[in-house]
Amino acid sequence: MNKGIRFTDEFKQNAVAQVVERGYAVSEVAERLGISTKSLYTWKAQFAKSPQVRSEVAKQAAEIGRLKREFARATEQRKILKNRSGLVPACAR
Repeated sequence: MNKGIRFTDEFKQNAVAQVVERGYAVSEVAERLGISTKSLYTWKAQFAKSPQVRSEVAKQAAEIGRLKREFARATEQRKILKNRSGLVPACAR
């Protein structure tokens, strides 16, 4: 199977449409397109959600990513300040 290849949403939606709308078997579509059945089942579950739900999930994922970056930055700043306070000589305090 194709490991590490990224597929476009359009490709995924077309693959899912072959299963859902046209009635082809998942294994048949997966074999024809050269993808795993697991991927196709995952895409089917993903695109079964309404566009509003997918949009909300994408927004939440973006917010989680932003918060993780912000947390890492704050942790790094705290670490720098903590190390800095240990470098000040005793006579300068």
